[in-house]
Amino acid sequence: MGSSPLVVSGSSGTRTRPNNKSKNDPCVSSSGFVFLLVSFVALASIAGIYVRFLMTPNVHASLSSIGCKEDDEGSWSIGVFYGDSPFSLKPIEDMNMWRDKSAAWPVANPVITCASASEAGFSSNFVADPFLYVQGDVLYLFFETKNSITMQGDIGVARSTDKGASWEQLGIALDEDWHLSYPYVFEYNGNIYMLPEGRAKGQLRLYRAVNFPLKWTLEKIIMKKPLVDSFIIPHDGKYWLFGSDHSGIGAEYNAQLEIWYSSSPLGPWRPHKKNPIYNTDKSMGARNGGRPFLFDGYLYRVGQDDGETYGRRVRLFKIEVLTTDNFKEVEVRSGLKDSIKGRNAWNGARSHHLDVQKLSSGEWVGVMDGDRVPSGDAGRRFHLGCASVLGVAAMVILFGVLLGAVKGLVPQNWCPHNVGKRSDASLDWEESSLFYSRMRLFCSHLNRASSSLRARIKPNTCSGSLVLTFIFLVAVVLMCTGVKYIYGGTGAHEAYPLHGQYSQFTLLTMTYDARIWNLKMYVAHYSRCSSVREIVVVWNKGQPPELSEFDSAVPVRIRVEERNSLNNRFKVDPSIKTRAVLELDDDIMMPCDDVERGFKVWREHPERIVGFYPRLANGNPLKYRAEKHARKHNGYNMILTGAAFMDAKMAFERYWSKESAAGREVVDNLFNCEDVLLNYLYANASSSNTVEYVKPAWAIDTSKFTGVAISKNTQIHYGLRSSCLQKFSEMYGSITNRKSEFNHRMDGWDV
Repeated sequence: MGSSPLVVSGSSGTRTRPNNKSKNDPCVSSSGFVFLLVSFVALASIAGIYVRFLMTPNVHASLSSIGCKEDDEGSWSIGVFYGDSPFSLKPIEDMNMWRDKSAAWPVANPVITCASASEAGFSSNFVADPFLYVQGDVLYLFFETKNSITMQGDIGVARSTDKGASWEQLGIALDEDWHLSYPYVFEYNGNIYMLPEGRAKGQLRLYRAVNFPLKWTLEKIIMKKPLVDSFIIPHDGKYWLFGSDHSGIGAEYNAQLEIWYSSSPLGPWRPHKKNPIYNTDKSMGARNGGRPFLFDGYLYRVGQDDGETYGRRVRLFKIEVLTTDNFKEVEVRSGLKDSIKGRNAWNGARSHHLDVQKLSSGEWVGVMDGDRVPSGDAGRRFHLGCASVLGVAAMVILFGVLLGAVKGLVPQNWCPHNVGKRSDASLDWEESSLFYSRMRLFCSHLNRASSSLRARIKPNTCSGSLVLTFIFLVAVVLMCTGVKYIYGGTGAHEAYPLHGQYSQFTLLTMTYDARIWNLKMYVAHYSRCSSVREIVVVWNKGQPPELSEFDSAVPVRIRVEERNSLNNRFKVDPSIKTRAVLELDDDIMMPCDDVERGFKVWREHPERIVGFYPRLANGNPLKYRAEKHARKHNGYNMILTGAAFMDAKMAFERYWSKESAAGREVVDNLFNCEDVLLNYLYANASSSNTVEYVKPAWAIDTSKFTGVAISKNTQIHYGLRSSCLQKFSEMYGSITNRKSEFNHRMDGWDV
């Protein structure tokens, strides 16, 4: 009683429960299947629109066709720093080193990336653990490069003859069958040695250069211990070896340090009396983070803070006592500043290695690695993406249940007791199995809950419609989130390199006291863009704000003008340190990625005005029209300088030349057209193209939310500009024959 009748199959010897075929046949349940399929296609289409217009491009993955793949260890790269001492290091961009060959004015960090190595012929996912070797005026840089194919670390080497502004990739210096990193290079008795980490081999191996810098031979296995991040230094007549052994019982990973000593780098080595020196919290800097250095007679050690994530930051320690019986060090301030640009900065999340050395000139040079994401970020994003997709599936099923398109939360043929024929033994086991009993009960409860939901939430009511709308919106958000996490890369708005190098620009905006709300939002947003070095605010009217009022990741300078004039936008400013200036109105908000794309295009054409708002001036008489007119005629001859890159020296000197005096007077009289005038001055000075368009993914005019737009009446505004076109044509010649077409770039950035 209570058991289901069994049907015996004489040919197979199996028993099956009599099932209603119509309930389990996928063909009969095709309406539910079609609903699910159509729902996922619709959501995927919405996600596709999100990807096309809103998702940040994965710049890192596009840097190289053979390398720079997503890696759970991170996307490490290497930067160069300079200072009068090891405690006053500043990044290379602060040194104002210009390099015409790569259109870097100035050169900016990072100077070596996965793309640098990959383009030289050896694929790399990231570069890290940099060590310098100085030979006169030539710098050699040894570093870990993670092979994109073997997924293990090799030791790469690069050379610089200009103090680190540019680097020539020489190749792979050391490649073993196991992972290598931390290539500590030093000199002893006229020979050059390398002590890389190779803990996977279980040994600490010392190599000697036989043809520096690319050919090395194994000199000696100096210790049969898997020491991590080791270095050897001379001190008080002995040689000291610092390293971490994570293989010991009770050893805290990334929190252990041992010291050994010898009369020679070749050994034999004896353990320090107090080993392990540290076996503590991993944030305390126990694990080495670079080359130790001497300064003012004191020895300093670099350690890693691995607390929040692996390689979060470097910490400096002053060694006060180092004997065979005792060791004491105290932490000192490094003087290094953490970037506050977050993922948009190449070292925004972590930096875990520093090598600083004194040059013959007395200047100190340092190399440091950095990463924009924490350890394990790729795996975390993938798991979150998968979880989001599962959430989408749940929302779609719930949506279908409420509409009646899906008959139950769990289809009958998914339940283990409804899978068709099974053997007698299987059926006997199922009937006695607690697991299967609970599964049957679980399926029944879920499907009973779906019936209850349909009874309580009726789609044809107002409340039911709201619930369905909410479920749909949640599904859309989860779908877009899943796509972003799985395919969108780190989510960083990265800078775009040109010829392997990065640079920076100055952001300049003109405003007044009624637009302070716009300005604060503007500074907070654009100061986090990767290539922005400084923000200059041209203050035209009213009481200027205090610098402390801004939330900025870069320096902000307010240039107060004596007279309220639009000509002030292009005033010559010797304090600007970069060649490129982005003139950007304070009421325009666009993604940092659009700004970075525009900057790259300008570096390709520094003689042009490169911007985001094209216009076509034509007709008889000349008439100023909106962008759709340019689109209709597939061309443009002006770029509005409310959002445009330009050469600061070239543009500002042209604008304030004697020849442009009459045009500036027109601008002052009409309080308009300063951008139109600059376009005419550029066209008048060259017979080639003088403007270049870059299409933004999106842009928002924030003045529409505040009521402080300068050009409130479009008809009057366009009328004034039409008048300017006619006057400037008489003064400087026509630009109607200077048409540039859309969609001529191979990258599609000007569609």
